[in-house]
Amino acid sequence: MSTASEKSLYQRLGGYDAIAAATDDLLQRVTSDPEIGIYWRGHSTDSMKRDRQLVVDFLCQATGGPVIYRGRDMKTSHVGLNISERDWQIFVAHTVATLEKFDVPEKEKQEFLACAGSLKGEIVEKP
Repeated sequence: MSTASEKSLYQRLGGYDAIAAATDDLLQRVTSDPEIGIYWRGHSTDSMKRDRQLVVDFLCQATGGPVIYRGRDMKTSHVGLNISERDWQIFVAHTVATLEKFDVPEKEKQEFLACAGSLKGEIVEKP
Protein backbone atom coordinates (compact mmCIF):
# COMPACT_ATOMS: atom_id res chain seq x y z
CA MET A 1 0.00 0.00 0.00
CA SER A 2 2.91 2.38 0.37
CA THR A 3 6.18 3.19 -1.32
CA ALA A 4 9.51 3.05 0.48
CA SER A 5 9.47 6.82 1.01
CA GLU A 6 5.87 6.96 2.18
CA LYS A 7 4.68 5.98 5.63
CA SER A 8 2.31 3.02 5.86
CA LEU A 9 -1.41 3.66 6.18
CA TYR A 10 -1.07 2.31 9.72
CA GLN A 11 1.40 5.09 10.55
CA ARG A 12 -0.61 7.77 8.74
CA LEU A 13 -3.75 6.77 10.67
CA GLY A 14 -1.88 7.28 13.94
CA GLY A 15 -0.81 3.75 14.81
CA TYR A 16 -2.23 1.23 17.24
CA ASP A 17 -3.89 3.58 19.72
CA ALA A 18 -5.66 5.57 17.01
CA ILE A 19 -6.89 2.42 15.28
CA ALA A 20 -8.07 0.98 18.61
CA ALA A 21 -9.98 4.19 19.42
CA ALA A 22 -11.59 4.24 15.98
CA THR A 23 -12.50 0.56 16.36
CA ASP A 24 -14.23 1.30 19.67
CA ASP A 25 -16.23 4.08 18.02
CA LEU A 26 -17.15 1.95 15.00
CA LEU A 27 -18.19 -1.04 17.11
CA GLN A 28 -20.43 1.20 19.23
CA ARG A 29 -22.09 2.46 16.04
CA VAL A 30 -22.64 -0.91 14.40
CA THR A 31 -23.70 -2.84 17.48
CA SER A 32 -26.32 -0.22 18.33
CA ASP A 33 -27.60 0.12 14.75
CA PRO A 34 -31.24 -1.06 14.54
CA GLU A 35 -30.60 -3.02 11.32
CA ILE A 36 -27.13 -4.51 11.60
CA GLY A 37 -26.78 -4.62 15.38
CA ILE A 38 -28.53 -7.99 15.25
CA TYR A 39 -25.27 -9.61 14.19
CA TRP A 40 -23.88 -8.97 17.70
CA ARG A 41 -26.96 -9.82 19.77
CA GLY A 42 -26.38 -12.58 22.25
CA HIS A 43 -22.63 -12.05 22.44
CA SER A 44 -21.26 -12.05 25.95
CA THR A 45 -19.11 -9.20 27.24
CA ASP A 46 -16.08 -11.47 26.92
CA SER A 47 -16.99 -12.37 23.32
CA MET A 48 -17.33 -8.69 22.46
CA LYS A 49 -13.89 -7.98 23.96
CA ARG A 50 -12.41 -10.77 21.85
CA ASP A 51 -14.20 -9.53 18.72
CA ARG A 52 -12.92 -6.02 19.39
CA GLN A 53 -9.33 -7.22 19.74
CA LEU A 54 -9.59 -9.27 16.56
CA VAL A 55 -10.86 -6.22 14.66
CA VAL A 56 -8.05 -4.05 16.04
CA ASP A 57 -5.44 -6.65 15.14
CA PHE A 58 -6.91 -7.18 11.68
CA LEU A 59 -7.01 -3.45 10.91
CA CYS A 60 -3.48 -2.90 12.20
CA GLN A 61 -2.09 -5.71 10.06
CA ALA A 62 -4.18 -4.77 7.00
CA THR A 63 -2.93 -1.19 7.11
CA GLY A 64 0.73 -2.18 7.37
CA GLY A 65 1.24 -2.21 11.11
CA PRO A 66 3.51 -4.50 13.14
CA VAL A 67 0.62 -6.60 14.44
CA ILE A 68 -0.18 -10.21 13.61
CA TYR A 69 -3.86 -11.02 13.08
CA ARG A 70 -4.56 -14.50 14.39
CA GLY A 71 -8.26 -14.69 13.56
CA ARG A 72 -10.06 -16.55 10.83
CA ASP A 73 -10.18 -15.27 7.27
CA MET A 74 -13.08 -12.96 6.40
CA LYS A 75 -15.02 -15.57 4.39
CA THR A 76 -14.94 -18.10 7.24
CA SER A 77 -15.83 -15.44 9.81
CA HIS A 78 -18.89 -14.23 7.91
CA VAL A 79 -20.26 -17.23 5.97
CA GLY A 80 -23.78 -18.12 7.04
CA LEU A 81 -24.59 -14.69 8.46
CA ASN A 82 -26.41 -13.83 5.21
CA ILE A 83 -25.01 -10.32 5.18
CA SER A 84 -26.75 -8.34 2.47
CA GLU A 85 -25.67 -5.49 0.23
CA ARG A 86 -27.83 -3.18 2.38
CA ASP A 87 -26.05 -4.40 5.53
CA TRP A 88 -22.71 -3.69 3.84
CA GLN A 89 -23.79 -0.17 2.86
CA ILE A 90 -24.90 0.56 6.44
CA PHE A 91 -21.53 -0.70 7.72
CA VAL A 92 -19.68 1.49 5.21
CA ALA A 93 -21.74 4.55 6.26
CA HIS A 94 -20.79 3.93 9.90
CA THR A 95 -17.15 3.47 8.87
CA VAL A 96 -17.19 6.80 7.02
CA ALA A 97 -18.78 8.49 10.05
CA THR A 98 -16.04 7.10 12.30
CA LEU A 99 -13.29 8.21 9.91
CA GLU A 100 -14.82 11.68 9.79
CA LYS A 101 -15.18 11.85 13.59
CA PHE A 102 -11.43 11.22 13.87
CA ASP A 103 -10.65 13.78 11.14
CA VAL A 104 -8.92 11.23 8.94
CA PRO A 105 -7.56 13.07 5.88
CA GLU A 106 -9.28 12.34 2.56
CA LYS A 107 -6.35 10.41 1.07
CA GLU A 108 -6.16 8.05 4.04
CA LYS A 109 -9.94 7.77 4.25
CA GLN A 110 -10.16 6.70 0.60
CA GLU A 111 -7.25 4.28 1.00
CA PHE A 112 -8.87 2.73 4.08
CA LEU A 113 -12.26 2.44 2.36
CA ALA A 114 -10.62 0.80 -0.66
CA CYS A 115 -8.94 -1.70 1.64
CA ALA A 116 -12.26 -2.45 3.35
CA GLY A 117 -14.05 -2.61 0.01
CA SER A 118 -11.66 -5.29 -1.20
CA LEU A 119 -13.18 -7.59 1.44
CA LYS A 120 -16.79 -7.12 0.35
CA GLY A 121 -16.85 -10.26 -1.79
CA GLU A 122 -15.81 -12.34 1.21
CA ILE A 123 -18.43 -10.82 3.52
CA VAL A 124 -21.59 -10.06 1.53
CA GLU A 125 -23.62 -13.18 0.72
CA LYS A 126 -26.81 -11.81 -0.78
CA PRO A 127 -27.87 -8.87 -2.90
